[in-house]
Amino acid sequence: MVLNYIWIGFFVVAFIIALIKVIFLGDTEIFTAIMNSTFDSSKTAFEISLGLTGVLALWLGIMKVGENSGLINALARFLSPVLCRLFPDIPKGHPVLGSIFMNMSANMLGLDNAATPLGLKAMKELQELNPKKDTASNPMIMFLVINTSGLIIIPISIMVYRAQMVVADKNVAQRMRLKREESSESVSPPASGEEIL
Repeated sequence: MVLNYIWIGFFVVAFIIALIKVIFLGDTEIFTAIMNSTFDSSKTAFEISLGLTGVLALWLGIMKVGENSGLINALARFLSPVLCRLFPDIPKGHPVLGSIFMNMSANMLGLDNAATPLGLKAMKELQELNPKKDTASNPMIMFLVINTSGLIIIPISIMVYRAQMVVADKNVAQRMRLKREESSESVSPPASGEEIL
């Protein structure tokens, strides 16, 4: 609910500043600039999210295959001594350890958006173990702290962002080079013997 107020506040402040620029500074192009930047930002956001969708689908699929094949539970059992020390209130061999392991794996790969549903699943399973349903248990708090710390070994999401921005930068550089070539062709050098004024 608070986010709604924040977004409305952004729009109201932008509109008030635009009105001030129109009234006091005579900038009649400000509303056109606002609309253009709104659509440009929306296009960029969509392109970034579209690029991330493929990567997230790939890694969520790999995680699902690992979960269905039993690999996740095997790795969770292998890491059981570490997880049992971090979460002493969770019984050994409980399926929630597999969910916690999957979430931690997704976070370590830098798949922030993919880690979110895995974390929600783990938190739901931790809530089932919680004797006091209206209070966070110690394992829930520890899981939240581990998630918040966000240890990342391979930042895949950042790699995707950078790859998309490099492509965008190359496209911008190529367009600028083409414009320079067009402008240099349109301005022909003076013929030999003509004076330059």
